[in-house]
Amino acid sequence: MAAFDLIVIGAGIVGTACAELAVREGLRVAVVESGAVGGGATAAAMGHLVAMDDDPAELALSRYSLGLWERFASLPEAEFSRCGTLWVAREDSEFASVAAKIARLAAAGVQARRIEADELYRLEPALAAGLRGGMLVADEAVVYPPRVALHLLGLAREGGASCLLGRRAIGLSADGVRLDDGSSLIGPVLVATGCALPELLPRLPMRSRKGHLVITERYPGRVHHQLLELGYADSAHGDADSSVAFNVQPRPTGQILIGSSREFGVDDRDVSPAMLRRMLERAFAFVPMLRELQALRVWTGFRPTTFDGRPYIGAVAERAHTWVAAGHEGLGVTTALGTARLLIDQMLGRAPAIDPAPFLPARALQ
Repeated sequence: MAAFDLIVIGAGIVGTACAELAVREGLRVAVVESGAVGGGATAAAMGHLVAMDDDPAELALSRYSLGLWERFASLPEAEFSRCGTLWVAREDSEFASVAAKIARLAAAGVQARRIEADELYRLEPALAAGLRGGMLVADEAVVYPPRVALHLLGLAREGGASCLLGRRAIGLSADGVRLDDGSSLIGPVLVATGCALPELLPRLPMRSRKGHLVITERYPGRVHHQLLELGYADSAHGDADSSVAFNVQPRPTGQILIGSSREFGVDDRDVSPAMLRRMLERAFAFVPMLRELQALRVWTGFRPTTFDGRPYIGAVAERAHTWVAAGHEGLGVTTALGTARLLIDQMLGRAPAIDPAPFLPARALQ
């Protein structure tokens, strides 16, 4: 049986980030993935690198991770585009909330500024008439997550990681993990399987949240920033069975990526015409010209959601040598690199750069 210093189960953006960092730290690493690399929740992500201010712990993790993403700013495979994030207010009450958001972001080291309506339309002429204003976070960016996951796995491989692709981990053992071909691997295990986490760690609750995405043909110059409504966080982190929010992203290819929808309690991957229509109507209300564009592809995916909205990052207290990094929902891409650093620092017994306590899996077992 092969022995390793870390066996990473799952090759999404979080798992590959952890594997790549572990290799850089000199660990002997194996990666096990039953499906396509970056083909799970990573493929259902918009790739927005964003600081959300509604939870202090996640804001700290996001801010920390955003700094680590600068390493990939000039990497062609990442399709890194520093388009900035423009939050849009339709109502006076939303616009009034901007000052407090700017203050919370500033306290975490994220610079944002208030945008009056006239500047809003200079920045994005395609926005619907009558919007109240907004908030610009100029340094934020977008990436293409599946290609980043492939790149990170490639770096891990170059550093000596063993990759067992097409293999499924069917159970944890006392000293490692059992695979579906009857073989076993020996060593500490990191479970980074997103929605599938309970298959290996059933005591850690996880809900799957389905989402739809649409990408258009190429229309360069129609949208310039990542655009979101200021009420986006209420949808993204709420508990409603279904919700939609305005979220439109310009891709470096000239295509426009349109989101977002969220549904609990739906298991099939089929596109829901009703949910798709609801999501698009929300986008059309903010950017009417989107109605004129030709969609190239519509797809769905599932994002892993924990009971309190924060990911599990850390040791599984009830199992020796078992770690977890899963449940990032809509912030998995933003926080992947920070998650990897937070986890590996804990594994190596070093003091993490941010407080790990809010993310420890033990909170779900109390």
